[in-house]
Amino acid sequence: MIYVTTDFVPGKEVKELKGFVRGSTVQAKHIGKDIVAGLKTILGGEISEYSELMEEARNKAIERMIADATQKGANAIIAVRLETSAVMQNASEIIAYGTAVFVE
Repeated sequence: MIYVTTDFVPGKEVKELKGFVRGSTVQAKHIGKDIVAGLKTILGGEISEYSELMEEARNKAIERMIADATQKGANAIIAVRLETSAVMQNASEIIAYGTAVFVE
């Protein structure tokens, strides 16, 4: 599956629009990682525990978006976007969305 943030796939022609597709996940913080992250806020530097959590969440949301597009018969997704929002204290939603298309 090709997915791009642009409104077209370079070198390909959009033959058919398949529609809006999305994938999302809600991820919560882990108490053990929260303690380590708290210490890092004192010492400074990247909080890799949260970086890894968000990377996993983005990948899961993208995989679900691709599955939605595949089910609709698409071979590409254009105008892909990622957003995040807090759904409750210590939990965030990641959503990946775009337009499913068939390109040649």
